[in-house]
Amino acid sequence: MHPQTAPQTHAHDPYVRVRGAREHNLRGVDVDIPRDALTVFTGVSGSGKSSLAFGTLYAEAQRRYFESVAPYARRLIHQIGAPKVDSVTGLPPAVSLEQRRSSPGARSSVGTVTMLSNSLRMLYSRAGTYPRGAARLDSDSFSPNTAAGACPSCHGIGRVHHTSEELLVPDPDLSIRQGAVAAWPGAWQGKNLRDILEALGHDVDAPWRELPAKDRAWILFTEEQPVVTVHPVRDADRIQRPYQGTYMSAHRYVMRTFADSKSATLRARAEKFLTDSPCPRCGGRRLRPEALAVTFAGRTIAELAALALTDLDELLAATPAAGEAARVLIEDLRARIGPIAELGLGYLSLDRSAPSLSAGELQRLRLATQLRSGLFGVVYVLDEPSAGLHPADTEALLGVLDRLKAAGNTVFVVEHDLAVVRHADWLVDVGPLAGEHGGRVLHSGPPEALAGVARSATARHLFGPGGSAPARAARTATGAVRLSGIERHNLRGVDTEFPLGVFTAVTGVSGSGKSTLVGQALAGEVGERIADARFPVRRLVEVDQKPIGRTPRSNLATYTGLFDVVRRLFTSSPQARERGWKAGRFSFNVPGGRCETCQGEGFVSVELLFLPSTYSPCPDCAGARYNAETLEVRYEGLSIAEVLALTVESASEFFAGVPAAARSLRALEDIGLGYLRLGQPATELSGGEAQRIKLATELQRLRRDHTLYLLDEPTTGLHPADVRVLLRQLHGLVDAGHSVVVVEHDMAVVAGADWVIDLGPGGGADGGRVIAAGTPAEVARTPGSATARYLAQALG
Repeated sequence: MHPQTAPQTHAHDPYVRVRGAREHNLRGVDVDIPRDALTVFTGVSGSGKSSLAFGTLYAEAQRRYFESVAPYARRLIHQIGAPKVDSVTGLPPAVSLEQRRSSPGARSSVGTVTMLSNSLRMLYSRAGTYPRGAARLDSDSFSPNTAAGACPSCHGIGRVHHTSEELLVPDPDLSIRQGAVAAWPGAWQGKNLRDILEALGHDVDAPWRELPAKDRAWILFTEEQPVVTVHPVRDADRIQRPYQGTYMSAHRYVMRTFADSKSATLRARAEKFLTDSPCPRCGGRRLRPEALAVTFAGRTIAELAALALTDLDELLAATPAAGEAARVLIEDLRARIGPIAELGLGYLSLDRSAPSLSAGELQRLRLATQLRSGLFGVVYVLDEPSAGLHPADTEALLGVLDRLKAAGNTVFVVEHDLAVVRHADWLVDVGPLAGEHGGRVLHSGPPEALAGVARSATARHLFGPGGSAPARAARTATGAVRLSGIERHNLRGVDTEFPLGVFTAVTGVSGSGKSTLVGQALAGEVGERIADARFPVRRLVEVDQKPIGRTPRSNLATYTGLFDVVRRLFTSSPQARERGWKAGRFSFNVPGGRCETCQGEGFVSVELLFLPSTYSPCPDCAGARYNAETLEVRYEGLSIAEVLALTVESASEFFAGVPAAARSLRALEDIGLGYLRLGQPATELSGGEAQRIKLATELQRLRRDHTLYLLDEPTTGLHPADVRVLLRQLHGLVDAGHSVVVVEHDMAVVAGADWVIDLGPGGGADGGRVIAAGTPAEVARTPGSATARYLAQALG
């Protein structure tokens, strides 16, 4: 069936009309989409739906915005490039609410993302109760992110890092020469510091505990940096001359590394020797004493910022407004909290740091802020707003999308959740498959008309039994990991056990404590006990959704180790041997073979005034990453850049005779990532894709030792057809004798689990309890469980 083409009218065309869209894998797509409606873009992962919604429609709206502003911005748009499309007509200004955004900074919080902090600070400035005789403060004085408001001791962070002798020297029976000062660096630098101490006259061979207390304190904590001449012990095979060495205490080394090192590994190592505690001056409240002396409803601004938003709303509702300013500001705060609570995020507090939020929580906060902004006549482009949402919360999300539409906006949603798909006014289904086998619009019209499109994978799941999990006999557990009295975040004395040798799903509404229970409590318990030979689990593998890299330099091939194999193949080619080139010549991370204009990234960063910086293809190598001489060398007729441009599926055929490459590629294909390009930059991958790449990397080096796999919402970003592919792999791991625990909202996945642990009953302070634990059928019959109703539907 051909996509429905809307009748053309010229007076006031109510459609956005796209002609000849060729972005990424789109194949000259023509499609008409109604304005002032909720349109959902569907299709298997990699089919091209995001290329149409974000890469074409949103990118074109952004380009037009640039064209309408200053010449400076118009010049920038030529650097970024316009989307590959013949024409787009009827397109209003667009607002993008994507999940792939740069991660917020440490000072960013729920309050700053939603603008609630501004209103609360204004409330304290204008309507707060001040101590007798105190001067009125402006709103900046109530912010921990300004010089006027931040506590001078902790600079508004609220916590201070410090260390102790116990942390720096974990084993006092060792001598300095044996490595008692564990916090020092390894290799030559650590030996250098030990040699300097010996030159300063300290006993480096006595056990640490036997050294005088005064010496121990100086070695660990002195701020002095004496310079001495070191005469190293001569090794028989090399000459070592005396040199001038500068001493640095363990405390100074750790603090400096943690604060200044660009290496994430070094910073993580330094953090092991640090503990952080609330700032003694502000008590962790981040503000100056003058600001903390002002109260509203008898509480400081720090106390209100620590309340869950639903509790804050109740407090504001119960507080009589003293004056017009207070009345207006209280109304504004409550109006902003309303849509956030409606989207199931009422458990968050204003002071919750933004980096601790999931991508889905962050996107829904931005969505709630947009509801309050009162814009109309714009296109909102959303990227899977249901990600991380329990089915109960998805119903509230649909209400919010309807309100955006009712306010006179057009809403475009890229989505896999069938509840959202069924709710759409208009459906654009892209496919039929991923990558080169996708990029066509199979259907553009009302959702019910999709039933007649035989090639659509979405239709099979929307109208048929395609979503139900294949029946399988329940497995019997081979053991269990018991957790008791867990107190973390909102978990309050939780007792539960995770069976081993089976597939376990952990469910519950957003904020009920699932990720804390699995990612912190269970992972921590297993991590500690893994060294015990009697403990049945020998390996712990946590597969999260964090990016596999933050720049275009990191990609699928480098992360999986496949690129090492490819470089060796190119090095062994006759042309490379003739020129004497080694494997480094074919790396885009070191000088030599790479293009020096972009230093092998293939992209150059374009700084945009008032907007996030973006990447555009390198003007010299056009994204190839290598210089012209390197591209002359070919393997089986392809240059290294052409190999990196292959999809996993094409590369699988190309490298069929190379076992080391074939194994990696097969693992990626088996997990449904055949559509990705080998050199696809990490910046273009979604969290779900990054997670599946990590899982494929694990699968290709599958070991026999009993492994516990922990996955946090592995189906995020997956079409129901791809969920089936992923589940086949995960259940295969369990059949091979391993254990799998998933935090999951997709009831089709939960219905196929052997064991379910349901948390709740609500989010935040209302959650953190085990409501039910048992087989899917048992949990589906549990009264008081928010999951039971939806799980019962999935079980049929």
